[in-house]
Amino acid sequence: MTRNDPELAGRVCLALVAEGPTHGWAIASLLAPGTELGRVWSLSRPLTYRALDGLLGEGLIDRVGIEPGAGRTRTVVAVTPAGERVLDHWLSAPVDLPRDVRTELLVKFALRSRRGLSSATLAAAQRERFAPMLVTVDDPVDDLDIVERWRVEHLRAIDRFLLSVANGAT
Repeated sequence: MTRNDPELAGRVCLALVAEGPTHGWAIASLLAPGTELGRVWSLSRPLTYRALDGLLGEGLIDRVGIEPGAGRTRTVVAVTPAGERVLDHWLSAPVDLPRDVRTELLVKFALRSRRGLSSATLAAAQRERFAPMLVTVDDPVDDLDIVERWRVEHLRAIDRFLLSVANGAT
């Protein structure tokens, strides 16, 4: 999933709705650049509302009320049981590619922390997912071209980071 991936936006918004009934403005505020979550992964207000509309369409959240706002009335949404199941699975699933560590995996760690969940088990599962890639990078990097050298060092850095998280250094 890339930074602007609609599926990632939906899962992040789902996790925030699962914290308790809320509305789009509040979620967008949590995902603004510079906030606790926004420094990990941010989402614009229009894309936040688009993600919420998608979650409503999938039946993962429901409208549960309205709340007066500074401008328009705000629709309050809550997670459905199906949404909780999807979220639990997503928050526990390792990412497929090293490039997704910076976006999807870090935001999962942040969201797990907000839910009071340890990230150690996810970090350990992620190390297992990447283990086959690391087997090929145990050799010295001196004979590799620049791209392969980058990939090797990137995977090594990711593995060191995941090991520290798996050992409880979160």
